[in-house]
Amino acid sequence: MNITFFSIPAWGHTNPTVEVVRQLTTRGHAVRYYTFKPFRSVLEEAGAEVILCDEFLPPQPADLDARVGKDFACLVEMVTDSTLALDEKVMADMTAFYPDVIVSDSVCFWGKLFARKLDIPYVCSTTSFAFNRHTAPMMKPKGRELLYSVLGLPRIGRCMKRLKAGGYQVENFLDLIQNDNETDTIVYTSRTFQPMAETFSERYAFVGPSLRELPPEREEAKKRPLVYISLGTVMFDQPDFFRACSKALGDMDVDVILSTGKEVGAADLPANIQAFPRVDQLEVLRRADVFITHCGMNSANEAIWFGVPTVLYPQQSEEGVVAARMEELGLGVRLSGHKGIRAAVETILQDPVYRENTRRLSQEFHRCGGAKAAAEKIERCGRK
Repeated sequence: MNITFFSIPAWGHTNPTVEVVRQLTTRGHAVRYYTFKPFRSVLEEAGAEVILCDEFLPPQPADLDARVGKDFACLVEMVTDSTLALDEKVMADMTAFYPDVIVSDSVCFWGKLFARKLDIPYVCSTTSFAFNRHTAPMMKPKGRELLYSVLGLPRIGRCMKRLKAGGYQVENFLDLIQNDNETDTIVYTSRTFQPMAETFSERYAFVGPSLRELPPEREEAKKRPLVYISLGTVMFDQPDFFRACSKALGDMDVDVILSTGKEVGAADLPANIQAFPRVDQLEVLRRADVFITHCGMNSANEAIWFGVPTVLYPQQSEEGVVAARMEELGLGVRLSGHKGIRAAVETILQDPVYRENTRRLSQEFHRCGGAKAAAEKIERCGRK
């Protein structure tokens, strides 16, 4: 089979597909992946032919960091501009490499639009929870998100008109963003973790996390519990929060690994805290006892996979949905601002119910099939 992938320039949306690509290429399928420079090497190592799309991205707004995860109209404009800019190239490419199926990230709307325009079977790759008309109301925008949403409606309307003029079948922006029960969809979590899972049809494959295989763990006796802290790869620049964690945990009988996203002064840290710009999160999590997390979907899935209970500190509405679900299932304790960090960690360490709840869900995750199950779903959806 010839298989084409599309994704946006974000690690959280790309990482879960890497091992799926590896599964597909190992099975003898040809995979062509439209992506961006930072992701080239990891996808090529997995066996994909990589097509770089950087030149087709529109200029980034000066205040992009403030808009990430908050200004949906900004995302729709970026997607619209990129779709129309890529149109000529992709249409020509598809003549030479005519895919049997297109797999596109749920936020990478141009993949869905190309599949519709070319009448090619389409699989949606959903790296967050699946959102339909039942679960979408759980996304409760606040503050700046709500303001951007209201002000952005006319911009979104103009984008829909531009897409229609370009020959794309789109009725409204909800048609782009919501999952429906007629679309073959891969979701990288389990049905138990998915809110309102009963509202999603059997065309949804809840495959669990798609993670690379780790080498055997070295047997090392831990002297005391390990607390891991990370705010992910997007909204990590929060020095006040990291300082609050350092102050709260610096005199506690734990070891702390802090992933900051950038260099920090190690001399300013207590002796029990190590800070790194970036860590191998899977390697750290399989040794951790507590994970203080922003509740990005990949981080949440990985914590559950390794049975690590969590302290929940969401930054965006989507992360708030993940945090609420983890809290509902008894997997972690939610923070209110920077206060209560130490108390939350102590609660997790002292009350075994959080680890036990996480361990039970972890067992389900391990039964879901991961990248192998995702690859099998894609194979079933290709042209017969």
